[in-house]
Amino acid sequence: MKPRIHPVSRQVVFRDRAGGVAFLTRSTADSRRRVEWEDGNTYPVIDVEISSASHPFYTGAGRVVDTAGRVERFERRYGGHGAAPRR
Repeated sequence: MKPRIHPVSRQVVFRDRAGGVAFLTRSTADSRRRVEWEDGNTYPVIDVEISSASHPFYTGAGRVVDTAGRVERFERRYGGHGAAPRR
């Protein structure tokens, strides 16, 4: 590896504002704000809006898409004649 071209990796706490959870991981991101972690050490903290703990895809709280209603609306709007003829 070439020297001095790789970013510094450090322990960082990412705090999910929506889910109310925090996790400690390695990252190249840094922050001036610090937080005391469960092990008694202080780490940089980065607040994120959403993570896997609060994202609807991972929590299963996603809304169900009404595909039948969308198809019917499309057919009403564009005539429902099927595919356009090829030229």
